[in-house]
Amino acid sequence: MTQIPPSLPLRALFDAQHHASRTQVEVPLAVRRDRLARLRTLLDTHSAALADAVQADFGVRSPQLTEAADLFVLRAGMAQLHKQLPRWMKPQRVHTPIYLQPASAHLQRQPLGVVGIIGPWNYPLQLTFGPAATALAAGNRVMLKPSELTPHTSALMASLVAQVFAPDEFTVVLGGPDVAQAFSALPFDHLFFTGSTQVGRQVAAAAAANLTPTTLELGGKSPCVVDASCDLRDAAVKIVHGKLLNAGQTCIAPDYVLLPRGQEAAFEQAFRDAVAQLFPTIAGNPDYAAIVSERHQARLQALLDEAHAAGARVVDVAPAGGGTTAARQMNPTLVFSPAPGLRLMNEEIFGPILPVLPYDGMDEAIRFINLRPRPLALYWFGSDNAARDQLLANTVSGGVTVNDTLMHVAHEGLPFGGVGESGWGSYHGETGFLRFTQQKPVLVQSRWAMGRLFYPPYGPRFQRVMDLLRRFL
Repeated sequence: MTQIPPSLPLRALFDAQHHASRTQVEVPLAVRRDRLARLRTLLDTHSAALADAVQADFGVRSPQLTEAADLFVLRAGMAQLHKQLPRWMKPQRVHTPIYLQPASAHLQRQPLGVVGIIGPWNYPLQLTFGPAATALAAGNRVMLKPSELTPHTSALMASLVAQVFAPDEFTVVLGGPDVAQAFSALPFDHLFFTGSTQVGRQVAAAAAANLTPTTLELGGKSPCVVDASCDLRDAAVKIVHGKLLNAGQTCIAPDYVLLPRGQEAAFEQAFRDAVAQLFPTIAGNPDYAAIVSERHQARLQALLDEAHAAGARVVDVAPAGGGTTAARQMNPTLVFSPAPGLRLMNEEIFGPILPVLPYDGMDEAIRFINLRPRPLALYWFGSDNAARDQLLANTVSGGVTVNDTLMHVAHEGLPFGGVGESGWGSYHGETGFLRFTQQKPVLVQSRWAMGRLFYPPYGPRFQRVMDLLRRFL
């Protein structure tokens, strides 16, 4: 499914960007802001067309959902980049230890060079143009490979970027897994990937051959811990929003709920009421996104069938009359007490299915989480601050939202990323800027430097100097 124009083969695109990055190592603030402004104008001018393309790819996904989950987040991030860029670009002074004084030291922040970005299909604008904007702000050249599962969106992105940017500044490469594999094997200065853990391993292996540093934004099974002290009805609305946004096709969606034993019936009712409040209907509701493809829908149905066959209680919580349609709108479903060996409990769900598991105390909930790979996100609901702090102190995750879901990703001052199997490396805000920046350490020696005191031949004088310095260390 290769779609690269014959006149611009993949390696030629990379070589052009590589040459440009080495020819113009220093990228002034005005150039960086100009690139950001062009990208922002592209988004603002063509936002309706981009939202329509996303809708065409999903079958059902309202422009308002794309505005909230993709375009708004992009605009917020780019506004911060524009505002903070002068400060972030400045050399950072570093304190010099006494044994090197009166030298001075600083960190010179420079572009890495050429950044490759491989994007996913679930938020095809935010999770591609977002890291691209940050990499451009850091002064880099960018090659972007969007997902082949959103062909309308990817093709429009490629066309619009080609109208606004020179190929050696920012270019979009179209194609399927064969192109993604070749893309991953290019000797980028940094390779940024968002997608599944399985594919992330393949990307990391390909990049390792070139010693290319990577950022992997993966997924996993993000727990949602409901404490006995929480307001179930309030928590249910927020859990439903986090789980059913984009029909659960969100890397940080709650993947399972840990619920105090005995509250199953109350939680089921609160969850059902919250679904009806946010999504009064399912079939034909444009705010309730479709599953992206028949293959993904079949995978989700297989997870449910396996759980049901194994004896788990499977509960369809769609409002009355909200049956599914040919548009792949899958009803939200709770699965109570699924067995630990089920695929449902070992694979990232990425759909509107939510396992619910009872627990008997916070220690048990913590053990359950820690026996599994470290998650991309963790959510806690309750008013007992001691229980909250116990959970946060004894678990490790990529990020946390307390008494809500998803919202930590919207805070540009917080780094976003995974840990272990949920990924490595973070971005957003200054953290993202530094991810795509070489902080070059520079020591400026003084004419009054006393470095010769450390030169051989070593003898009594050297020993006296060492004895003196040890008093300060």
